[in-house]
Order: sequence, then C-alpha cells, then structure tokens
Amino acid sequence: MLATAESCTGGLIAAACTDRAGSSEWFERGFVTYSNAAKTELLGVHAGLIEAHGAVSEVVARAMAAGAARRSRALVSVAVTGVAGPGGGSADKPVGTVWFAFMVDGQLTSEVLRFDGDRAAVRAAAVRHALNRLLALLSPAPAA
Repeated sequence: MLATAESCTGGLIAAACTDRAGSSEWFERGFVTYSNAAKTELLGVHAGLIEAHGAVSEVVARAMAAGAARRSRALVSVAVTGVAGPGGGSADKPVGTVWFAFMVDGQLTSEVLRFDGDRAAVRAAAVRHALNRLLALLSPAPAA
C-alpha cells in the first residue's frame, strides 16, 4: 500500500495514482500538507526541523515520508516539498527546487531536483519524477 505526503504538488500525485483503475488495491491515502502546520499536525514533522531547515529541505521531506508511512497503513510512501513558483524562491532554493523522499521496505531515500518552467510545469515534472522514481525503487534489480 502507498501513501503520499505532498506540499507543492497539492495532491496531484495522489490524483495520478487514483486515476488508475484498480488503485484501491494499492493506494492507501494521501496527505496534502501545504502549510507548515499541516506538516506538523498530520505527519508529525517536528516544527523545529521546519524552523531550522525550511519546509523545502531534505530533512523535512524525509520526515514527511516517514510520517506518511507511520500515520497510515502503507508500507511505501513518497513525499514532495518544493518551490513551484512563480514566487517564493531564494538564492539557496530557487523556483523549481523540489525535494523528494521515499520510504520503501523501511528504507528512506531522498533527492533534490530543479525543474524549469512555470508553476504548472514544475508541478507536473515533480509528479512525473516522483512516480517514475517510486516505480524504479519498487522494481526488482535485474539479474546479473
């Protein structure tokens, strides 16, 4: 079962999953935690992490993925937090910066990417990457 924890994508990953017929067999729930308070209240992300590192950070993405797994019946989770634009960017975190975190088999992995384009393009690219990366993590390694 999969749970999503989304900020900048606003539920688009969950929507893409539930667009698939039969998704009730593997999609457990989605958390849209756009505000910092929602990240804390719904996912258990410590407010101090957000204050120290910002909502768009590796530690917060990882805490979101862990929280989504912990607060659901899912064994797999994906979390996304980023700056979709057009405003909100900074020198350290320009528009298009998106942190991803994945919980698979009890293992947390994370990565950051920067996407070009307007708000819609950044969000669409984040959804595509999250789902493609999740599929790669769930696929067995090819035999040698």
